[in-house]
Amino acid sequence: MLYERLAKPLFFRMDPEKAHHLVIDGMRGASNTPGGLTLLRKMYGTERDEALASEVAGLSFPSPIGLAAGLDKNAEAVPGFSSVGFGFMEVGTVTPVSQPGNEQPRLFRLPSDEALINRMGFNNEGAEAMAASLAALKERPVPVGVNIGKNKVTPNEEAYLDYERCIRILYPYADFFIVNISSPNTPDLRRLQHGDELRKLLTAVTSELASQAGDASPKPVFVKIAPDLGDDELEETVDAIASSGVSGLIATNTTLSREGLTHVNRTEAGGLSGRPLTGRSTEIVRRAYAQTQGKLPIIGSGGIFTPEDAYAKIRAGASLIEIYTAMIYKGPEINRQLHTGLKRLLQTDGFTHISQAVGADHR
Repeated sequence: MLYERLAKPLFFRMDPEKAHHLVIDGMRGASNTPGGLTLLRKMYGTERDEALASEVAGLSFPSPIGLAAGLDKNAEAVPGFSSVGFGFMEVGTVTPVSQPGNEQPRLFRLPSDEALINRMGFNNEGAEAMAASLAALKERPVPVGVNIGKNKVTPNEEAYLDYERCIRILYPYADFFIVNISSPNTPDLRRLQHGDELRKLLTAVTSELASQAGDASPKPVFVKIAPDLGDDELEETVDAIASSGVSGLIATNTTLSREGLTHVNRTEAGGLSGRPLTGRSTEIVRRAYAQTQGKLPIIGSGGIFTPEDAYAKIRAGASLIEIYTAMIYKGPEINRQLHTGLKRLLQTDGFTHISQAVGADHR
């Protein structure tokens, strides 16, 4: 309750992007302060529970709850976020060369809808800077995924070169990669989700990962898809992803839909995240799991605010789940709430391990 009573009222009086930077600075400061990370773990951390720990795509996750990309864009606060109950986290989206992103203001709260709209545009310091940040980490208590994208000025026909370059620079420092082809805030990026462009990109990504791995097994890579795909588009996209040899997919990114919104900021351009995305993202998980017969690991993302939200995605077919907007509205306390609630829901259904619940709605 500390966040909602004290920190949230302060943050919500500030410009959203300034509040964002304040959170990152605070998390980074905790890493550099003696006892700072210990304090974060005591306040917000979760105890490892074997019923919730799992192995997905060859990686061990102490918890199924992760932090989605977009909060720690430059991998500045990995130790801090790793100390507040997450079982894994994404950093980025990162591009080969640093870029400022879109003009401000570009981040908007919709409190009455428990949502955010952003049109950040992949603002980041570039792959080399992220590599330096990750290389400086003294420990890595949870898996860290690097979310990669293309620079705005790179034409789609050359996009694969940007993804390859990010992998080359960051391969030694990532536990896994996420190919972001679904942000609505980079012009034409979502066209990479379809047809020959998607197949060309994924062939380049898997080839580069194999090249970097040498004689070892390549590091896992997931593909993040949009919630706005039509039925036929979704089927085609999932089929291309499943046949490409990647490790799995993330469903979903933000949406362009504004259906049902009440807040005045609903007219702002950009990708919508939060509560309005709950049902659609779960449906995408469900359809992707059914289409791949549960053989392709799925990370469910979008509108997770309660244990029931998370559990619905798991039963629909997600092996792991991610949150972002809920952190803004509920604070880091949400991780303990999700942990406790997921354990309760598993027991109610008679499951002793979370893997038993994955895809349960299909059986």
